[in-house]
Amino acid sequence: MKRNDIHATAAKRCPHRKIGGMPVALCGEAELTDLMRADIAARKQQRLPSPVTVFSANGHSLSLYASSPDFADAMDAASLIHADGQSVVTMSRLLPGPRINGRSATTDFIHAAAKAAAASDASFFLLGARQEVNRRAVDTLRRTYPDLAIAGARHGYFTQEEEQQIIDQINASGADVLWVGLGKPREQMFIHRNRHKLRCAWIVSCGGCFDFLTGDYRRAPRWMQVAGLEWLHRAATGPRYLMLRYLTTNLHTIWLGIRYARIT
Repeated sequence: MKRNDIHATAAKRCPHRKIGGMPVALCGEAELTDLMRADIAARKQQRLPSPVTVFSANGHSLSLYASSPDFADAMDAASLIHADGQSVVTMSRLLPGPRINGRSATTDFIHAAAKAAAASDASFFLLGARQEVNRRAVDTLRRTYPDLAIAGARHGYFTQEEEQQIIDQINASGADVLWVGLGKPREQMFIHRNRHKLRCAWIVSCGGCFDFLTGDYRRAPRWMQVAGLEWLHRAATGPRYLMLRYLTTNLHTIWLGIRYARIT
């Protein structure tokens, strides 16, 4: 599916380049925050015909993009694909073509977005994770950003048959930004299927972001983040299945970077 007019406009405001065959935005966290603020204002003025969909790019994304046509279709239909993983930023610096301004890790971006939303009377809806994790993530945001409005929240354990009920709940909440933390590729497919039914300004895929908010998942030390080794910390401290996934997708990502080295 090709980008519609609003998605093409968003991409023009934040140009993309190809990394490992997948388009990734050149803008960093500050630019993303500014775009979110502008799109929320446009929605309040009824100048945003459909939600802006914001997906994240890391090694896992690049591997899935190359191996799953359905996932690639969902990513190609996104308004913005930002550099969530340091490996994506590093590849943009090593390969020919324009550089990505900087990493915009979703676990950091949600805090920048919360500050901006609190200052502009915008609201969030949190969809995903286990019910207890979801509840504590909401509590953390409310405690950290007292002026931030949380319009609603729901855990991420539901069937496709229940999606319309969830969409109705989100729309009834009036939320400006929907955070979808269902894990790849489920969250991208959910957003891809339902974005035209939703009435928020932004829909952001955020993976395990809620678990990081609650402290159930720990961020890597800063030096590991800068060195692009946060995946190693996550694999060592997270569920065991992550080690095999990271080893597999990282090798695939390196191969994709080499293969598409001259495609920008």
